[in-house]
Amino acid sequence: MLATQLAALVDGTPAGTAETLDLVDGFDACLVTGFGRLGDDGAAALTALAAGVAVTPLGDRASEAAAKLAAGSIADEHLTTLAGARAALLGAVHDALLDRADTAVGRPRSEWVAADADAPDAPRNLLEGCRSWLRELAVTGWRGVDHDLVSSSGQVLEAMLMPSVVTQPRLRRLAVLVDGLAAELRASAPIATMDELPVRRWADLWARAMLLCQPGTWPAGAAETVSGRLLVLGVDVHEHATAVQVQVHGLLELAGETTPRLVRTTVAAAKVDTIVGPAIWRLFDGYPALLAALTDGRALTVTDLTLLSSGDLLWADDRAQAGDPADPFVTARIHLAGAVAPAVPPLDRHPVRLAEPVLVEGYAVDDGVLVLDGHRLALDLDRLPTLGPLTPELVTGSTACLGLLRWDDGQWSLQPLAIQATVKRKPVPMHVGDWASGPTDPKVAKAVKAAGDTVAVLRERASRLLRK
Repeated sequence: MLATQLAALVDGTPAGTAETLDLVDGFDACLVTGFGRLGDDGAAALTALAAGVAVTPLGDRASEAAAKLAAGSIADEHLTTLAGARAALLGAVHDALLDRADTAVGRPRSEWVAADADAPDAPRNLLEGCRSWLRELAVTGWRGVDHDLVSSSGQVLEAMLMPSVVTQPRLRRLAVLVDGLAAELRASAPIATMDELPVRRWADLWARAMLLCQPGTWPAGAAETVSGRLLVLGVDVHEHATAVQVQVHGLLELAGETTPRLVRTTVAAAKVDTIVGPAIWRLFDGYPALLAALTDGRALTVTDLTLLSSGDLLWADDRAQAGDPADPFVTARIHLAGAVAPAVPPLDRHPVRLAEPVLVEGYAVDDGVLVLDGHRLALDLDRLPTLGPLTPELVTGSTACLGLLRWDDGQWSLQPLAIQATVKRKPVPMHVGDWASGPTDPKVAKAVKAAGDTVAVLRERASRLLRK
């Protein structure tokens, strides 16, 4: 990213962004106090939210839902309609911000193409059970949540996480989402005593879960079978106490196409809260080709993998083979600027889900802010995972950063995936995935060894229980 591109990105925000987010904030405040105690301010906030989508197909239904909820009639369909209206408003903000980012870096983007056939619907009893718990949360409000209300999610979660059920992608996504929300609420309860609440985050999780647990199916992206060369740019890690997801961003070169495509491939694993830091990589030892590419900095030759129109490459490790060395910084300098970005699925249109790979070089860092020719971009150092070598101190001393462009709390920021610093007049790169095959820092490796192999111990105990 050049200084002129950075200036075009951070110079103001799209028109209407602040006003739209104010409507969302009004709805989110209703979830704090609970729809069972709306009051005049809450009713006005719901009416304003409905007015924000008045000219859309949701307009009439949103207006009716706001009126019903204000009158004290709380039904699933009304909550779902307003959750949809909230998602639509955030989707509009997302589209405006993404267009600004694409324009700033000159990135072309594909159009969304839906699949011809929908996936099978999920069991309705499980969806109804999940909706019932979400409705109770909405009626009670975050301030009224206690341990009993959080625990009432256990039965439906247990059913959704059964091996025979969780194989369904839709239910797996919903189960992990609800499990994560329940875990956060459980850790915070009783919430009435908290000084500050993560209002936007909890409302995001609630609204998305409410939409996911509706009957019917969401339109899936079109899929194609692809073979070619995957050049890794970096790895992002999403983690909570019971699950972890490793998302690899890269460029896919296909035969017959002159322009590479921006893609991401994701692998996930269940975990317990005692598995932290570099030990997390042990959960992914079933993906040796992918981990070797992260550790050794090599390209991957992939054969007959499924690529969705969302840019998600469905990973199968046995169809990948490590190839020649491929430095992510060299890859980014040569290919990233002209790569074609994927379309964004309808349900994923949310500002917080913006994660656009960019390369920034020749900057200075001032108090956690990247400065390039007088233009400033915040560094999102809180997202640095503990399973890799990157630390805030290393990022602060860097001169080049390969990262994900994000937008949150009213501003753009850069989440580092890899940095390059000058040590003894030589560029030294460092990547989040450098420890995918084990820590290379002697001190960290010694500490990990001293702590023991938590994953191996838990696997052995689980095996012993199964044998019984």
